[in-house]
Amino acid sequence: MEQPKTSFASLIEKDREERTSHDWSGTFLDYLEKVRDTPEITTLSHARIYDMIMKKGVDLIGGADDPRLQRLFGDEPVKTYRFFSDEFFGMERTIQQFVRYFHSAALQGEESRQVLYLMGPVGSGKSSLVERLERGLEEAPPIFAIDGCPIREEPLHLIPRHLRREFEKMLNVRIDGDLCPVCRWRLKEEFGGRYEEMPVHTVSISKRARRGIAVVPPVDPNNQDTSVLIGSEDISKLDRFSEGDPRVLDLNGAFNAGNRGIVEFIEVFKNETEYLHAILTATQEKFVPAPGRHGTVYVDECIVAHSNEAEWQKFKSDHTNEAILDRIVMIRVPYNLRLSEEVKIYSKILGKSGYRHHIAPHTLDVAAMFAILSRLAPTPKCDLMTKLRLYNGEEVVEKGRAKKMDVDELRDESMSEGMSGISTRFIVKALDNALADSPEGITPIHIREALIAMVKGSEMPDDRRKHYMELLQDTIHKAYLDILEKEITRAFVYAYEEQAETLFQNYLDHAEAYINRTKVKDRNTREELQPDEAFLKSIEEQIAIIGTAAEGFRQEVIAYLWAATRRGEKVHYSSYEPLKDAIERKLTSSVRDISRIITKARTRDEDQREKYDQLVKNLLGNGYNAYSADVVLKYAANNLWKD
Repeated sequence: MEQPKTSFASLIEKDREERTSHDWSGTFLDYLEKVRDTPEITTLSHARIYDMIMKKGVDLIGGADDPRLQRLFGDEPVKTYRFFSDEFFGMERTIQQFVRYFHSAALQGEESRQVLYLMGPVGSGKSSLVERLERGLEEAPPIFAIDGCPIREEPLHLIPRHLRREFEKMLNVRIDGDLCPVCRWRLKEEFGGRYEEMPVHTVSISKRARRGIAVVPPVDPNNQDTSVLIGSEDISKLDRFSEGDPRVLDLNGAFNAGNRGIVEFIEVFKNETEYLHAILTATQEKFVPAPGRHGTVYVDECIVAHSNEAEWQKFKSDHTNEAILDRIVMIRVPYNLRLSEEVKIYSKILGKSGYRHHIAPHTLDVAAMFAILSRLAPTPKCDLMTKLRLYNGEEVVEKGRAKKMDVDELRDESMSEGMSGISTRFIVKALDNALADSPEGITPIHIREALIAMVKGSEMPDDRRKHYMELLQDTIHKAYLDILEKEITRAFVYAYEEQAETLFQNYLDHAEAYINRTKVKDRNTREELQPDEAFLKSIEEQIAIIGTAAEGFRQEVIAYLWAATRRGEKVHYSSYEPLKDAIERKLTSSVRDISRIITKARTRDEDQREKYDQLVKNLLGNGYNAYSADVVLKYAANNLWKD
């Protein structure tokens, strides 16, 4: 029992040492020496946030080296920031714009005097992005502030204006801002104007303590009071001090609390327009009025606001709001539209929850399919499931043709995609319901049933409910049956990967010979043979590549894989998505009859029972438990291979 106590004690002591190592206090003169050595300790809020993000590191994704990422992002690589990478998925472009704002603001350009406004549907990640910044500030090293200042202001404000240019040269920094009324009074009355003796100390940012982070919810229009933003006068002190005495000030408004950090406005356009002008003054002029007759207070803070698109459109349509609109940097935060990233979102949320139930393979994929499909706009160029695959970076060819579909064209014709549809919260509620109802574990069948029940019980327009029900009962049902058939095939076929690879290599040999008008050398007998067109067609027809389209498809496959080989990539059967799909369908068709007989049979002979037991064993090895394997096999018996 002694060891755990020692471990706890050492952990506590180590944490205390790390925290106290950042503590510092001294006079303003001492602080000037620290600034001379490390000028970056005086950086303003936007620059501090930008440095905090960049300190974690930046990665480049996309470009010509990765075909899948190139299909998603084009030839120009996209920056991804490690500060956000573990928590945000499918938001690369949004986060890139987000960081670009802080970069420009850090250089003290026009963005530093504008409100950062995030616009998007509910549950798209607006609040989460701001919360990540707030947590980052709390974890960052403390800032230096005048000891006793109610708004923790920068100590350099103590330097008189007529000396600032000289100090800026000596310290290699830029000095902005003025002392708050409280510190002006203290400097004069307590220190006799000897600002070099004013005490300075370090202070950490804390959201809970409202130090450097302030959150402002929508205010009732009938009870709007600017004291929420700028503080007030403490009337209990008026019997001791005169009304003009700064000691009566209670600088606890949002702009005061968020000084040196962030002020977050939730659902900002629910406030009256007059209320918003105070926000503009704070961001544009960097000053806010002090309560009563105490002049102004300089503030250094990043003002971030967010709301949904409906409120933004309503606000923007009023021409009287042009002055406010001109001082806003708007960033769209749409829903994620990539299947693989949506699955990561659910995995992250479930990982933080208390659920430890078994989740069968493809369960989260089916839930993610519904979410993504609900967010996509229909197009005459392809069905929604094909569009989903394209947006996921998969290589897709049009049925019966070798031509590849253009993802950029689809995006350009649907610029508002991702601004509506099913939210992440809706899906997570369905997962919660399914997990609560099935303690043995959940399968794609369970989550689809939970989603159907939630759609039926939700308040939404009838046409939208009808569309969602069609997605669940038809589109996703068919997509899952296709997945399930491949899953059973994979469990049924002995050495599935090896057989798929053999088919793949044979296809390459015969396709290359067909294109180059050469012969195929048999791998075993070394005999030279004519390319087997019947074999090639048997693969291609699985994805409806027939007739004249076949030759173009073969050329595309060989060119694609030759380029991959040149890049040093290992080529295997799943390297080219359309060919992978065709090979898997070929394998599925080869065992379809025996799969149907064995899964549907009520009674099995010894040979069938042995095959069925092996099938179950393979499913268990592929991530199922006994319960989920039984559920999906019964579902397959009732829905696949109908007589």
